Amino acid sequence: MFAEIAQKQKSLSPYHEYPSASDRKAWEGLPGELKDALIQEGEKYLGYEYPLIQATDYMEFCRNGNRVHYEDKQFSRRLALNALVLAECVEYKGRFLDDILNGIWLICEESGWQLPAHNSYEQDAVQLPLPDITRPVVDLFAAETGAVLGVTEYLLRDAFARISPAVSVMINHNLTCRIFRPYLSEHFWWMGNGVSHVNNWTSWCTQNVLLAAFTREDTGMWEQIFQKACRSLDYFLAEYGEDGCCDEGAQYYRHAALTLFNAIEVLNYISGGNFGPVYRETKIYNIAAYIQNAHVAGPYYVNFADCSPRAGRCGVREYLFGKRTGNHSLMEFAAGDYQSADIHEKLDTGEHNTFYRLQAAFCHEEISQITCSEQASAPPDIFYPSAGLFIARDSRYCLAVKAGDNADSHNHNDTGSFTIYKDGQPLFIDIGVESYTRKTFSPQRYEIWTMQSAWHNLPTIGGLMQKDGSAYKATQVEYVLRQEESCISMDIAQAYPDSRILSYIRRASLKKEQRILIEDSFRLAEPLPVVLSLITCEKPVILPAEGNTSECGSTEANTVCQMQIGSLGQCRIAGVTRAETEEVPIHDPRLAAAWPKSVYRTRVTAIGNSVSLEIF
Repeated sequence: MFAEIAQKQKSLSPYHEYPSASDRKAWEGLPGELKDALIQEGEKYLGYEYPLIQATDYMEFCRNGNRVHYEDKQFSRRLALNALVLAECVEYKGRFLDDILNGIWLICEESGWQLPAHNSYEQDAVQLPLPDITRPVVDLFAAETGAVLGVTEYLLRDAFARISPAVSVMINHNLTCRIFRPYLSEHFWWMGNGVSHVNNWTSWCTQNVLLAAFTREDTGMWEQIFQKACRSLDYFLAEYGEDGCCDEGAQYYRHAALTLFNAIEVLNYISGGNFGPVYRETKIYNIAAYIQNAHVAGPYYVNFADCSPRAGRCGVREYLFGKRTGNHSLMEFAAGDYQSADIHEKLDTGEHNTFYRLQAAFCHEEISQITCSEQASAPPDIFYPSAGLFIARDSRYCLAVKAGDNADSHNHNDTGSFTIYKDGQPLFIDIGVESYTRKTFSPQRYEIWTMQSAWHNLPTIGGLMQKDGSAYKATQVEYVLRQEESCISMDIAQAYPDSRILSYIRRASLKKEQRILIEDSFRLAEPLPVVLSLITCEKPVILPAEGNTSECGSTEANTVCQMQIGSLGQCRIAGVTRAETEEVPIHDPRLAAAWPKSVYRTRVTAIGNSVSLEIF
């Protein structure tokens, strides 16, 4: 699609969709509240002491696997520059320029813009301890740094020229050496080749290379960058299902779908509108719509794999994607989320890419005037065949079930797992992932507890958990989406590496305005213990169901017990003998953003060949 359009393109122009700071009419025309907030954000960094980055900071990842310490320093520099640049664009009196120049100077002095965790020339290769300044690596954050500096230089080009032409020369030299030349001369895995797997890196890096390249004048590289970018976007799009499901989850939608969107925006502008028809493609429409379909309520989204249930606030990019694809419901959904935030939250995109805030600033007035209806927050039941994701809801419940396989990008071994929300609050949860370390993306990934099926709402059979890989999957997947009841069933036996598991049928149904029913039945070649894990964020209390005289969990056999989950809901469990609950305190900051205190795992042991859960 993209490459075909690119081949017919006769000329290209610079990307000047948003005004530079010298266009005083445009910047002074922004709403007063927004201008004040942008200046206040910049004032936080007046006299800012940019973090010192030493060689040993970079080497820490290779030495002990910690990636947070270095990344905090690198990201802080760019966040500061971001805020200072937009404050200067609003005020344009030179008050922020010294701190801006200090930031640019320090960033250009960094030996490598790639993260230590990405410092290699082949996918999944062992990372080198220090960057090779003669052979830059273009990773996610090198490309993003390129966009930050490119957009900064474009916005303040005239102001820099009054100080010294050397400022723009320094930026352009670094962009050429660190981004454009290696982009054209090297083949990094994320560029794609039509054979190897790609993921959000492809659209994310491509977006930022385009922003860096086309915010400056052509130095003879535009055409090559343009053609290569279009080929990469075709490879990226080819791996998306026609249904538009992001197999990395809602949190990664912003790194995948929204970076694809902005890549299209740049291509469309520099080509004189020739990429506009892309927005009319069904797949592009579905990619844009995914984020609304995955929304549960408030801050919560259906999550699986490394995705957090708190996937972040929607804003201008989602709104514009909806606008370009003609999806008015998505426009209202994004506008409602944006309008509910205070002005400083609206400016906090959760990213350190200057372009996102620039885009938000010049769309602020439009998105603020959108009238939002209740219909925008009630997407229909849906099944995504490409990832096996089922979502059903009524006025109180949201049920999500993940079929598919265990080879998703950012995969967890979670085939067949379910999550349930009641009244907008999490009842049965998917924990998510801890802060990334060297182990997270290594052969030891599935030693991490959050990746394992025993820490999802799944059975452990004969002491065995699910295994990773495309061969470990759900089969015989069937689903029905109806007004009165939506349900999905599947056999997840093949997700386990044991031929003694002949079948394990899971059926999950939402009987609208009544209850949710999870029914498991299994056949085993020989007797094996089946222990079902149930994960909650509220402490459960296990009680005997009415008619039972002994507590579930005692040595006396029970077939039915009842789980009270905080004050939110109850779960009647049938076909079990024991129920044991353990508390896991949350200390990791990434998990703490979703689950502030603890999570709980209740393990129930099956007594026969079936277990059922009735949630009400």
